[in-house]
Amino acid sequence: MAEKKATAKKATETKAAPAKKTATEKKAAAPKAAKASTLVINAENVGFKAGDVYQALAAAEKSLNVKEIAKAAKISEEETLLGLGWLFKEGKLVNDGEKVTLA
Repeated sequence: MAEKKATAKKATETKAAPAKKTATEKKAAAPKAAKASTLVINAENVGFKAGDVYQALAAAEKSLNVKEIAKAAKISEEETLLGLGWLFKEGKLVNDGEKVTLA
């Protein structure tokens, strides 16, 4: 009789259906990947960024740091640095240590 109970128990264990997923079940939160942005570096693009930087400095009429220039020009800090490099190379800027002004 004990054998019948054991086989009956095994039969019910194997017949148990796996739990179904419902629409309300939350999935494990996957870590959000950082937004990858692509910066095209060519002479034309860098020249345009230099123009944006120059216009932002001319409008401000004062020394600005990189973050301030990027915000005023509405471009990224990386693009700002590219534009600053272009303008430094042309001798259009003066650096006083922390801030940049037009020459």
